[in-house]
Amino acid sequence: MTKTAITIAAALTLAAAGAAEPNTLTPEEKAAGWQLLWDGKTLDGWVGEKGGCKAPPAKGWKIEDGILTVLPTSRITKGGKWEKLPKEQAALGGGGDLVTKESFKDFELSVDFRLTTAANSGIKYFYDKNKFGGTCEEYQILDPEHPDAKRGRNGNRRVAALYDMMPASADKVVRPAGEWNTAKIVSKGSHVEHWLNGKKVLEYERGSEQFREFVKRSKYKSSEKKDGARWGETPEGRIKLQDHTDSTVSFRNIKIRRL
Repeated sequence: MTKTAITIAAALTLAAAGAAEPNTLTPEEKAAGWQLLWDGKTLDGWVGEKGGCKAPPAKGWKIEDGILTVLPTSRITKGGKWEKLPKEQAALGGGGDLVTKESFKDFELSVDFRLTTAANSGIKYFYDKNKFGGTCEEYQILDPEHPDAKRGRNGNRRVAALYDMMPASADKVVRPAGEWNTAKIVSKGSHVEHWLNGKKVLEYERGSEQFREFVKRSKYKSSEKKDGARWGETPEGRIKLQDHTDSTVSFRNIKIRRL
């Protein structure tokens, strides 16, 4: 089957199931206030963290057939070890994290992601490049073959976790490498929820005593409080897709609505 035939077949399957094509909004979604954060064709609306959030990265992110893929400079071997990619292949990567131009406060964000074996990435939110060294909360995207999955505490570095802070009950709903998963982050006031494939897998209150204890025990403890502000309590910020440098991860259907 040709590439064109595959594309047409996929579109017919979506239509038969009553689903919208990737990177589009249904009339119902539009009426509910959803907007596409990624148009499926360009990097309009996005900038690269490496360049100081001034312009889209010149390399490292590939757009093909409505799919956005981060390209690595290294890889994880079957034995769980890190190694550099061949020079020609590594030269395609190194784009760094991708950041929205817009900032968001109360929102519902939905992102389809597809992992490769031993891949690592994340969806970061409330990002402000001028605060706490640019660190912020992260919805972990991770294949269990990546060494980072065995680090942290009680699974707080596994898929859908609040990275390095709070584990998610996601093992029974996550789909394996090569298949699409849908992440959803809902933030309203101080309340935040992580969802995976239609199931809520964790929730927390920003600024609560429990949340601040998580921060104290995390890798962010050195940034817990600075200039009167507390880590993880920035009221508004940008959305960021992580380039972990050692992983190939794809995204599509990136959409958001303000609450």
